Amino acid sequence: MSAAKRRRDSRPNIIWIMCDDLAWGDLGCYGQTKIRTPNVDALAAGGIRFTQCYSGSTVCAPSRSCLMQGLHQGHATVRANMLGGYRHCLQPEDVTVAEVLHSAGYATGLFGKWGLSNYDQPGVPTRKGFDEFYGYLNQRHAHNYYPAHLWHNEQRVPFPQHKGFVHTRTSDYDAEGNVLLKMADPSAARYSFDVYAEASLDFVRRRADGPFFLYLAYTPPHGVLVVPSLGPYAKLDWPDIRHKEWAAMITRMDGEVGRLVALLSELDIHDNTLMFFCSDNGYSPMGTIPKRLTDAGVPSLEEFFGHRGPWRGGKGDLREGGLRVPMIAHWPAVVRQARTSDLPWAFWDFLPTAARLARAEMPARCDGQSIAAALLGREADQPRRERFYWEFFGAEGLEQAARIGGFWAYRPHAAAPVEVYDVAADPGETDDLAAERGDVAAKAAELFVREHEPTPYNPTIGETLKDWSARVKAEVGDLPQNIDTF
Repeated sequence: MSAAKRRRDSRPNIIWIMCDDLAWGDLGCYGQTKIRTPNVDALAAGGIRFTQCYSGSTVCAPSRSCLMQGLHQGHATVRANMLGGYRHCLQPEDVTVAEVLHSAGYATGLFGKWGLSNYDQPGVPTRKGFDEFYGYLNQRHAHNYYPAHLWHNEQRVPFPQHKGFVHTRTSDYDAEGNVLLKMADPSAARYSFDVYAEASLDFVRRRADGPFFLYLAYTPPHGVLVVPSLGPYAKLDWPDIRHKEWAAMITRMDGEVGRLVALLSELDIHDNTLMFFCSDNGYSPMGTIPKRLTDAGVPSLEEFFGHRGPWRGGKGDLREGGLRVPMIAHWPAVVRQARTSDLPWAFWDFLPTAARLARAEMPARCDGQSIAAALLGREADQPRRERFYWEFFGAEGLEQAARIGGFWAYRPHAAAPVEVYDVAADPGETDDLAAERGDVAAKAAELFVREHEPTPYNPTIGETLKDWSARVKAEVGDLPQNIDTF
Protein backbone atom coordinates (compact mmCIF):
# COMPACT_ATOMS: atom_id res chain seq x y z
CA MET A 1 0.00 0.00 0.00
CA SER A 2 1.29 3.46 -0.84
CA ALA A 3 1.83 6.00 1.94
CA ALA A 4 -0.80 8.24 0.34
CA LYS A 5 -3.38 5.46 0.37
CA ARG A 6 -2.63 4.66 4.00
CA ARG A 7 -3.21 8.30 4.95
CA ARG A 8 -6.56 8.26 3.16
CA ASP A 9 -7.66 5.15 5.07
CA SER A 10 -6.20 5.41 8.53
CA ARG A 11 -8.41 2.68 9.96
CA PRO A 12 -6.33 -0.05 11.59
CA ASN A 13 -5.96 -3.62 10.51
CA ILE A 14 -7.42 -5.70 13.33
CA ILE A 15 -6.04 -9.07 14.45
CA TRP A 16 -7.60 -11.18 17.19
CA ILE A 17 -5.34 -14.04 18.33
CA MET A 18 -7.02 -16.50 20.66
CA CYS A 19 -5.32 -19.60 22.03
CA ASP A 20 -7.25 -22.61 23.24
CA ASP A 21 -7.08 -23.40 26.98
CA LEU A 22 -3.97 -21.29 27.51
CA ALA A 23 -3.80 -20.60 31.24
CA TRP A 24 -3.41 -17.15 32.79
CA GLY A 25 0.09 -17.93 34.00
CA ASP A 26 1.45 -19.66 30.89
CA LEU A 27 2.94 -16.40 29.60
CA GLY A 28 6.10 -14.73 30.82
CA CYS A 29 4.34 -11.37 30.95
CA TYR A 30 1.85 -12.89 33.41
CA GLY A 31 4.54 -14.44 35.61
CA GLN A 32 5.59 -17.71 33.93
CA THR A 33 9.28 -18.61 34.39
CA LYS A 34 9.60 -22.04 32.77
CA ILE A 35 7.81 -21.60 29.43
CA ARG A 36 9.43 -19.37 26.81
CA THR A 37 7.05 -16.82 25.24
CA PRO A 38 9.33 -13.98 24.08
CA ASN A 39 7.15 -12.81 21.21
CA VAL A 40 3.91 -12.55 23.17
CA ASP A 41 5.86 -10.94 26.00
CA ALA A 42 7.11 -8.38 23.48
CA LEU A 43 3.50 -7.54 22.57
CA ALA A 44 2.83 -6.84 26.24
CA ALA A 45 6.07 -4.87 26.60
CA GLY A 46 4.93 -2.55 23.83
CA GLY A 47 1.20 -2.57 24.50
CA ILE A 48 -1.52 -2.88 27.11
CA ARG A 49 -1.69 -5.83 29.50
CA PHE A 50 -5.22 -6.15 30.83
CA THR A 51 -5.68 -7.73 34.25
CA GLN A 52 -9.48 -7.93 34.38
CA CYS A 53 -10.60 -9.34 31.05
CA TYR A 54 -13.22 -12.10 30.85
CA SER A 55 -14.00 -14.70 28.21
CA GLY A 56 -17.45 -15.08 26.72
CA SER A 57 -18.02 -18.41 28.44
CA THR A 58 -16.25 -21.09 30.40
CA VAL A 59 -15.91 -23.48 27.43
CA CYS A 60 -15.02 -23.24 23.77
CA ALA A 61 -18.01 -22.82 21.45
CA PRO A 62 -20.18 -20.47 23.54
CA SER A 63 -17.18 -18.26 24.27
CA ARG A 64 -16.61 -17.91 20.53
CA SER A 65 -20.28 -17.20 19.94
CA CYS A 66 -20.09 -14.25 22.35
CA LEU A 67 -16.96 -12.99 20.62
CA MET A 68 -18.43 -13.19 17.13
CA GLN A 69 -21.89 -11.84 18.01
CA GLY A 70 -21.10 -9.18 20.59
CA LEU A 71 -23.68 -10.82 22.86
CA HIS A 72 -23.36 -12.33 26.33
CA GLN A 73 -24.46 -15.89 27.02
CA GLY A 74 -28.00 -14.95 27.96
CA HIS A 75 -28.52 -13.74 24.38
CA ALA A 76 -25.93 -15.50 22.20
CA THR A 77 -27.01 -18.26 19.84
CA VAL A 78 -24.50 -20.94 20.84
CA ARG A 79 -24.50 -21.54 24.60
CA ALA A 80 -22.91 -24.99 24.88
CA ASN A 81 -20.36 -27.15 23.13
CA MET A 82 -22.98 -29.87 22.90
CA LEU A 83 -26.27 -30.84 24.56
CA GLY A 84 -27.82 -34.28 24.20
CA GLY A 85 -25.58 -35.15 21.26
CA TYR A 86 -26.50 -31.98 19.36
CA ARG A 87 -24.21 -29.11 18.45
CA HIS A 88 -26.09 -25.90 17.73
CA CYS A 89 -24.72 -23.35 15.25
CA LEU A 90 -24.92 -19.72 14.24
CA GLN A 91 -28.06 -18.97 12.27
CA PRO A 92 -28.49 -17.00 9.01
CA GLU A 93 -29.98 -14.05 10.90
CA ASP A 94 -27.10 -13.82 13.37
CA VAL A 95 -24.71 -10.90 12.78
CA THR A 96 -21.00 -11.47 13.38
CA VAL A 97 -18.12 -9.06 13.83
CA ALA A 98 -16.75 -10.37 10.53
CA GLU A 99 -19.95 -9.30 8.76
CA VAL A 100 -19.82 -5.90 10.44
CA LEU A 101 -16.23 -5.30 9.34
CA HIS A 102 -16.73 -6.80 5.89
CA SER A 103 -19.59 -4.39 5.27
CA ALA A 104 -17.19 -1.55 6.11
CA GLY A 105 -14.70 -2.66 3.46
CA TYR A 106 -12.45 -4.94 5.49
CA ALA A 107 -11.08 -8.16 4.04
CA THR A 108 -11.80 -10.91 6.55
CA GLY A 109 -9.99 -14.16 7.28
CA LEU A 110 -10.29 -16.92 9.88
CA PHE A 111 -7.57 -19.50 10.47
CA GLY A 112 -7.78 -22.20 13.12
CA LYS A 113 -10.86 -23.41 15.00
CA TRP A 114 -14.37 -22.15 14.29
CA GLY A 115 -16.56 -24.31 16.56
CA LEU A 116 -19.80 -22.55 15.60
CA SER A 117 -21.11 -24.78 12.81
CA ASN A 118 -20.59 -28.16 11.22
CA TYR A 119 -20.18 -28.36 7.45
CA ASP A 120 -23.86 -29.23 6.88
CA GLN A 121 -25.20 -26.36 9.00
CA PRO A 122 -25.78 -22.74 7.95
CA GLY A 123 -23.20 -21.10 10.21
CA VAL A 124 -19.95 -21.94 8.42
CA PRO A 125 -17.45 -19.04 8.38
CA THR A 126 -17.76 -18.18 4.69
CA ARG A 127 -21.49 -17.63 5.23
CA LYS A 128 -20.93 -15.51 8.31
CA GLY A 129 -18.74 -12.75 6.94
CA PHE A 130 -15.35 -14.35 6.33
CA ASP A 131 -13.76 -14.10 2.89
CA GLU A 132 -11.46 -16.98 3.69
CA PHE A 133 -11.32 -19.80 6.21
CA TYR A 134 -8.76 -22.55 6.79
CA GLY A 135 -8.94 -24.92 9.73
CA TYR A 136 -11.46 -26.89 11.76
CA LEU A 137 -15.22 -26.51 11.84
CA ASN A 138 -16.06 -28.90 14.68
CA GLN A 139 -14.20 -28.17 17.91
CA ARG A 140 -14.03 -31.87 18.82
CA HIS A 141 -12.27 -32.52 15.52
CA ALA A 142 -9.73 -29.87 16.57
CA HIS A 143 -8.42 -32.14 19.33
CA ASN A 144 -6.47 -33.95 16.60
CA TYR A 145 -3.30 -32.20 15.40
CA TYR A 146 -2.77 -34.74 12.59
CA PRO A 147 -6.30 -34.92 11.19
CA ALA A 148 -7.62 -36.81 8.19
CA HIS A 149 -8.70 -33.45 6.75
CA LEU A 150 -9.09 -29.75 7.38
CA TRP A 151 -11.43 -27.28 5.70
CA HIS A 152 -10.51 -24.51 3.26
CA ASN A 153 -13.57 -22.35 2.87
CA GLU A 154 -16.23 -25.04 2.26
CA GLN A 155 -13.96 -27.68 0.75
CA ARG A 156 -12.30 -30.58 2.57
CA VAL A 157 -8.53 -30.67 2.33
CA PRO A 158 -7.53 -34.32 2.85
CA PHE A 159 -4.33 -35.51 4.52
CA PRO A 160 -4.16 -39.20 3.50
CA GLN A 161 -0.65 -39.47 4.94
CA HIS A 162 -2.17 -39.23 8.43
CA LYS A 163 -4.17 -42.45 8.03
CA GLY A 164 -3.69 -44.67 11.06
CA PHE A 165 -2.78 -41.87 13.45
CA VAL A 166 -4.56 -42.25 16.80
CA HIS A 167 -4.79 -38.93 18.56
CA THR A 168 -5.80 -40.30 21.96
CA ARG A 169 -2.51 -42.07 22.69
CA THR A 170 0.63 -40.79 24.39
CA SER A 171 3.20 -39.63 21.85
CA ASP A 172 6.79 -40.83 21.70
CA TYR A 173 9.84 -38.71 20.89
CA ASP A 174 13.38 -39.52 19.83
CA ALA A 175 16.54 -38.50 21.68
CA GLU A 176 16.50 -35.09 19.97
CA GLY A 177 12.90 -34.41 20.92
CA ASN A 178 11.33 -35.05 17.50
CA VAL A 179 7.95 -36.76 17.57
CA LEU A 180 7.70 -40.37 16.38
CA LEU A 181 4.43 -40.78 14.51
CA LYS A 182 2.52 -43.95 13.70
CA MET A 183 0.67 -43.23 10.48
CA ALA A 184 0.65 -44.06 6.77
CA ASP A 185 3.49 -41.70 5.86
CA PRO A 186 5.20 -40.01 8.83
CA SER A 187 7.69 -38.24 6.57
CA ALA A 188 4.80 -36.30 4.98
CA ALA A 189 2.99 -35.48 8.22
CA ARG A 190 1.56 -31.97 8.51
CA TYR A 191 0.98 -30.54 11.97
CA SER A 192 -2.37 -28.79 11.61
CA PHE A 193 -1.30 -25.67 13.50
CA ASP A 194 1.60 -25.16 11.09
CA VAL A 195 -0.70 -25.60 8.10
CA TYR A 196 -3.28 -22.98 8.97
CA ALA A 197 -0.70 -20.62 10.49
CA GLU A 198 1.17 -20.54 7.18
CA ALA A 199 -2.12 -19.96 5.35
CA SER A 200 -2.81 -17.00 7.63
CA LEU A 201 0.51 -15.39 6.69
CA ASP A 202 -0.38 -15.81 3.03
CA PHE A 203 -3.69 -14.05 3.72
CA VAL A 204 -1.81 -11.10 5.24
CA ARG A 205 0.51 -10.90 2.22
CA ARG A 206 -2.44 -10.85 -0.18
CA ARG A 207 -4.43 -8.36 1.89
CA ALA A 208 -1.59 -6.03 2.88
CA ASP A 209 -3.25 -3.09 1.11
CA GLY A 210 -5.90 -3.43 3.83
CA PRO A 211 -7.74 -2.83 5.88
CA PHE A 212 -8.22 -6.41 7.03
CA PHE A 213 -9.61 -8.35 9.97
CA LEU A 214 -7.69 -11.51 10.82
CA TYR A 215 -9.12 -13.93 13.38
CA LEU A 216 -6.45 -16.43 14.46
CA ALA A 217 -8.23 -19.10 16.48
CA TYR A 218 -5.15 -21.05 17.48
CA THR A 219 -5.69 -24.59 18.79
CA PRO A 220 -2.56 -25.02 20.98
CA PRO A 221 -2.22 -25.96 23.73
CA HIS A 222 -5.67 -27.63 23.92
CA GLY A 223 -6.34 -31.18 22.90
CA VAL A 224 -4.27 -34.28 23.15
CA LEU A 225 -0.76 -33.03 23.75
CA VAL A 226 1.55 -33.59 20.79
CA VAL A 227 4.08 -31.38 19.02
CA PRO A 228 6.52 -32.01 16.14
CA SER A 229 9.49 -31.07 18.30
CA LEU A 230 10.00 -30.55 22.01
CA GLY A 231 12.42 -27.80 21.01
CA PRO A 232 14.32 -26.17 23.88
CA TYR A 233 12.66 -28.48 26.42
CA ALA A 234 13.78 -31.77 24.86
CA LYS A 235 16.73 -32.46 27.15
CA LEU A 236 15.56 -30.73 30.30
CA ASP A 237 15.24 -32.85 33.41
CA TRP A 238 11.49 -32.40 33.84
CA PRO A 239 9.21 -34.93 35.58
CA ASP A 240 7.12 -36.08 32.60
CA ILE A 241 6.94 -35.77 28.82
CA ARG A 242 3.62 -33.94 29.10
CA HIS A 243 5.26 -31.00 30.84
CA LYS A 244 7.61 -30.70 27.87
CA GLU A 245 4.76 -31.08 25.36
CA TRP A 246 2.70 -28.36 27.05
CA ALA A 247 5.61 -25.95 27.07
CA ALA A 248 6.70 -26.81 23.53
CA MET A 249 3.19 -26.29 22.13
CA ILE A 250 3.00 -22.85 23.72
CA THR A 251 6.48 -21.88 22.55
CA ARG A 252 5.66 -23.07 19.02
CA MET A 253 2.56 -20.87 19.10
CA ASP A 254 4.68 -17.98 20.37
CA GLY A 255 7.03 -18.49 17.43
CA GLU A 256 4.15 -18.02 15.01
CA VAL A 257 3.24 -14.76 16.73
CA GLY A 258 6.82 -13.69 16.08
CA ARG A 259 6.57 -14.65 12.41
CA LEU A 260 3.34 -12.68 12.08
CA VAL A 261 4.82 -9.55 13.64
CA ALA A 262 7.91 -9.86 11.43
CA LEU A 263 5.70 -10.08 8.34
CA LEU A 264 3.66 -7.05 9.38
CA SER A 265 6.91 -5.11 9.76
CA GLU A 266 8.24 -6.35 6.42
CA LEU A 267 5.02 -5.19 4.73
CA ASP A 268 5.24 -1.84 6.57
CA ILE A 269 1.81 -2.27 8.15
CA HIS A 270 2.82 -3.16 11.70
CA ASP A 271 2.35 0.31 13.20
CA ASN A 272 -1.30 0.59 12.22
CA THR A 273 -2.28 -2.97 13.07
CA LEU A 274 -4.18 -3.51 16.30
CA MET A 275 -3.47 -6.97 17.72
CA PHE A 276 -5.29 -8.64 20.58
CA PHE A 277 -3.91 -11.78 22.23
CA CYS A 278 -5.90 -13.92 24.68
CA SER A 279 -7.22 -17.36 25.63
CA ASP A 280 -10.74 -18.65 24.95
CA ASN A 281 -11.68 -19.51 28.54
CA GLY A 282 -10.28 -19.67 32.03
CA TYR A 283 -7.85 -22.19 33.46
CA SER A 284 -8.39 -25.77 32.26
CA PRO A 285 -7.45 -28.60 34.61
CA MET A 286 -8.76 -31.28 32.27
CA GLY A 287 -6.98 -34.41 31.08
CA THR A 288 -3.34 -33.38 30.92
CA ILE A 289 -1.50 -35.60 33.41
CA PRO A 290 -3.18 -39.00 34.02
CA LYS A 291 -4.30 -39.61 37.58
CA ARG A 292 -2.19 -42.75 37.84
CA LEU A 293 0.90 -40.58 37.34
CA THR A 294 -0.10 -37.79 39.69
CA ASP A 295 -0.92 -40.45 42.27
CA ALA A 296 2.60 -41.75 41.78
CA GLY A 297 4.07 -38.35 42.59
CA VAL A 298 4.34 -36.77 39.14
CA PRO A 299 3.27 -33.11 39.49
CA SER A 300 0.27 -31.90 37.52
CA LEU A 301 0.75 -29.11 35.01
CA GLU A 302 -0.72 -26.72 37.55
CA GLU A 303 1.75 -27.80 40.22
CA PHE A 304 4.71 -27.74 37.88
CA PHE A 305 4.06 -24.48 36.03
CA GLY A 306 2.08 -22.62 38.71
CA HIS A 307 -0.10 -21.20 35.95
CA ARG A 308 -3.58 -21.35 37.41
CA GLY A 309 -3.92 -17.91 38.94
CA PRO A 310 -5.56 -17.17 42.30
CA TRP A 311 -9.19 -17.64 41.26
CA ARG A 312 -11.52 -20.41 42.33
CA GLY A 313 -12.82 -22.81 39.68
CA GLY A 314 -11.81 -23.25 36.07
CA LYS A 315 -12.98 -24.35 32.67
CA GLY A 316 -16.47 -25.80 32.85
CA ASP A 317 -17.85 -23.70 35.71
CA LEU A 318 -18.79 -20.07 36.37
CA ARG A 319 -16.54 -19.40 39.28
CA GLU A 320 -14.31 -16.52 38.29
CA GLY A 321 -11.45 -18.88 37.46
CA GLY A 322 -13.47 -20.29 34.57
CA LEU A 323 -13.67 -16.88 32.90
CA ARG A 324 -10.64 -14.71 33.78
CA VAL A 325 -8.21 -14.70 30.84
CA PRO A 326 -4.93 -13.05 29.87
CA MET A 327 -5.44 -10.21 27.39
CA ILE A 328 -2.91 -8.07 25.56
CA ALA A 329 -3.58 -5.26 23.09
CA HIS A 330 -0.73 -4.08 20.86
CA TRP A 331 -1.02 -1.11 18.47
CA PRO A 332 2.33 0.64 17.88
CA ALA A 333 0.90 3.73 16.19
CA VAL A 334 -1.30 4.44 19.20
CA VAL A 335 0.05 2.59 22.25
CA ARG A 336 3.54 4.05 22.47
CA GLN A 337 4.59 2.69 25.83
CA ALA A 338 3.71 -0.35 27.89
CA ARG A 339 0.95 -0.01 30.39
CA THR A 340 -1.24 -2.19 32.56
CA SER A 341 -4.99 -1.67 32.69
CA ASP A 342 -7.46 -2.88 35.31
CA LEU A 343 -10.45 -2.05 33.07
CA PRO A 344 -13.01 -4.87 33.39
CA TRP A 345 -14.26 -5.99 29.99
CA ALA A 346 -15.45 -9.13 28.22
CA PHE A 347 -15.39 -10.77 24.81
CA TRP A 348 -18.69 -9.23 23.74
CA ASP A 349 -17.01 -5.82 23.95
CA PHE A 350 -14.80 -6.66 20.98
CA LEU A 351 -17.49 -6.19 18.31
CA PRO A 352 -18.40 -2.61 19.26
CA THR A 353 -14.72 -1.78 19.71
CA ALA A 354 -13.84 -3.08 16.26
CA ALA A 355 -16.88 -1.36 14.72
CA ARG A 356 -15.93 1.95 16.35
CA LEU A 357 -12.35 1.83 15.08
CA ALA A 358 -13.41 0.64 11.61
CA ARG A 359 -16.16 3.25 11.41
CA ALA A 360 -18.61 0.45 10.71
CA GLU A 361 -22.34 0.34 11.31
CA MET A 362 -23.33 -1.44 14.50
CA PRO A 363 -25.85 -4.29 14.43
CA ALA A 364 -29.26 -3.61 15.93
CA ARG A 365 -28.48 -5.78 18.93
CA CYS A 366 -25.27 -5.78 20.95
CA ASP A 367 -24.48 -6.31 24.63
CA GLY A 368 -20.97 -4.94 24.33
CA GLN A 369 -19.42 -1.60 25.08
CA SER A 370 -16.51 -0.19 23.08
CA ILE A 371 -13.15 -0.02 24.84
CA ALA A 372 -11.70 2.18 22.09
CA ALA A 373 -11.09 5.07 24.47
CA ALA A 374 -8.91 2.86 26.67
CA LEU A 375 -6.95 1.66 23.64
CA LEU A 376 -6.48 5.23 22.43
CA GLY A 377 -5.11 6.33 25.80
CA ARG A 378 -8.18 8.29 26.82
CA GLU A 379 -8.86 6.39 30.03
CA ALA A 380 -10.78 9.30 31.51
CA ASP A 381 -13.30 8.99 28.67
CA GLN A 382 -13.62 5.20 28.94
CA PRO A 383 -16.89 4.15 30.61
CA ARG A 384 -16.46 1.35 33.16
CA ARG A 385 -19.36 -1.06 32.99
CA GLU A 386 -20.97 -1.88 36.32
CA ARG A 387 -22.52 -5.26 35.42
CA PHE A 388 -21.53 -8.38 33.46
CA TYR A 389 -23.58 -11.57 33.04
CA TRP A 390 -22.78 -15.23 32.25
CA GLU A 391 -24.70 -18.51 32.19
CA PHE A 392 -23.70 -22.12 31.54
CA PHE A 393 -25.58 -25.41 31.77
CA GLY A 394 -23.67 -27.43 34.34
CA ALA A 395 -24.12 -30.65 36.25
CA GLU A 396 -26.88 -29.25 38.47
CA GLY A 397 -28.68 -27.11 35.93
CA LEU A 398 -28.21 -23.60 34.62
CA GLU A 399 -25.35 -21.93 36.45
CA GLN A 400 -25.40 -18.12 36.46
CA ALA A 401 -22.78 -15.57 37.40
CA ALA A 402 -22.39 -11.83 37.33
CA ARG A 403 -19.81 -9.25 38.13
CA ILE A 404 -21.45 -6.28 39.85
CA GLY A 405 -18.97 -3.53 40.58
CA GLY A 406 -16.24 -5.12 42.67
CA PHE A 407 -18.28 -8.22 43.53
CA TRP A 408 -18.66 -11.66 41.97
CA ALA A 409 -22.14 -13.16 42.25
CA TYR A 410 -22.71 -16.86 41.59
CA ARG A 411 -25.62 -19.29 41.66
CA PRO A 412 -24.97 -22.99 40.86
CA HIS A 413 -28.63 -23.69 40.00
CA ALA A 414 -32.04 -22.06 40.29
CA ALA A 415 -32.87 -23.48 43.73
CA ALA A 416 -29.60 -22.36 45.32
CA PRO A 417 -29.03 -19.02 47.03
CA VAL A 418 -26.91 -16.36 45.35
CA GLU A 419 -23.33 -16.23 46.64
CA VAL A 420 -21.37 -12.98 46.73
CA TYR A 421 -17.59 -12.52 46.87
CA ASP A 422 -15.19 -9.59 46.86
CA VAL A 423 -13.31 -9.80 43.55
CA ALA A 424 -10.13 -8.10 44.72
CA ALA A 425 -9.90 -9.25 48.33
CA ASP A 426 -11.14 -12.82 47.90
CA PRO A 427 -10.30 -14.25 44.44
CA GLY A 428 -10.46 -17.75 45.89
CA GLU A 429 -14.15 -17.19 46.75
CA THR A 430 -13.82 -18.43 50.33
CA ASP A 431 -15.93 -15.84 52.19
CA ASP A 432 -19.54 -15.61 51.01
CA LEU A 433 -20.72 -12.05 51.69
CA ALA A 434 -24.34 -12.57 50.62
CA ALA A 435 -25.70 -12.04 54.14
CA GLU A 436 -23.98 -8.69 54.64
CA ARG A 437 -24.21 -7.58 51.00
CA GLY A 438 -27.84 -8.44 50.40
CA ASP A 439 -28.03 -5.49 48.02
CA VAL A 440 -25.54 -7.15 45.66
CA ALA A 441 -27.28 -10.53 45.95
CA ALA A 442 -30.62 -8.90 45.13
CA LYS A 443 -29.18 -7.11 42.10
CA ALA A 444 -27.68 -10.39 40.89
CA ALA A 445 -30.96 -12.29 41.34
CA GLU A 446 -32.75 -9.65 39.28
CA LEU A 447 -30.00 -9.74 36.65
CA PHE A 448 -30.19 -13.55 36.43
CA VAL A 449 -33.85 -13.30 35.43
CA ARG A 450 -33.64 -10.24 33.19
CA GLU A 451 -30.57 -11.19 31.14
CA HIS A 452 -31.55 -14.81 30.42
CA GLU A 453 -33.43 -15.14 27.14
CA PRO A 454 -35.06 -18.57 26.77
CA THR A 455 -34.42 -20.46 23.54
CA PRO A 456 -35.48 -23.92 22.36
CA TYR A 457 -31.86 -24.92 21.79
CA ASN A 458 -30.66 -24.34 25.34
CA PRO A 459 -31.99 -25.22 28.80
CA THR A 460 -33.64 -22.43 30.70
CA ILE A 461 -33.60 -21.55 34.39
CA GLY A 462 -34.65 -24.52 36.51
CA GLU A 463 -34.72 -27.07 33.68
CA THR A 464 -32.95 -30.41 33.80
CA LEU A 465 -31.46 -31.94 30.67
CA LYS A 466 -34.47 -34.28 30.55
CA ASP A 467 -36.87 -31.31 30.81
CA TRP A 468 -35.03 -29.52 28.03
CA SER A 469 -35.00 -32.59 25.78
CA ALA A 470 -38.77 -32.88 26.09
CA ARG A 471 -39.28 -29.16 25.44
CA VAL A 472 -37.00 -28.98 22.42
CA LYS A 473 -38.71 -32.01 20.89
CA ALA A 474 -42.11 -30.35 21.35
CA GLU A 475 -40.99 -26.96 20.06
CA VAL A 476 -38.53 -27.92 17.31
CA GLY A 477 -38.63 -31.67 16.81
CA ASP A 478 -35.86 -34.22 16.92
CA LEU A 479 -32.42 -32.62 16.75
CA PRO A 480 -29.70 -34.31 14.68
CA GLN A 481 -27.05 -36.17 16.64
CA ASN A 482 -24.05 -34.38 15.18
CA ILE A 483 -21.46 -34.81 17.91
CA ASP A 484 -19.06 -36.56 15.53
CA THR A 485 -19.95 -34.71 12.34
CA PHE A 486 -16.72 -33.42 10.88
